Amino acid sequence: MMLPEEIVGLGRKEIQILWEDHHQSLYNARELRLRCRCAFCIEEMTGRILLDESKVPIDVVPKKMELLGNYAISIQWSDGHDFSVYRFQDLRNRCGCSDCALSFTKSKDA
Repeated sequence: MMLPEEIVGLGRKEIQILWEDHHQSLYNARELRLRCRCAFCIEEMTGRILLDESKVPIDVVPKKMELLGNYAISIQWSDGHDFSVYRFQDLRNRCGCSDCALSFTKSKDA
């Protein structure tokens, strides 16, 4: 599993991760907030989305970020949501840069 060397994003609309292989990923803060999988945002038994997108401000930003061991980052958001957990593996797999998008397309075609 790839680990981050640096995570920058407190108070910003974008969160940048520099991975140990020197790859850089950039995530829109609001899009990341909308992907929260906690029990307040996703119904645990059915997977039904509980989060109302319209209640998440366009300008939501991380107000606190903490590492959770060697597997994830926890983010507290400016909209009052206090506990979102994002696994490094999921973040890396969802990197939207052109190199990763091209790699994903090639792997689907194979």
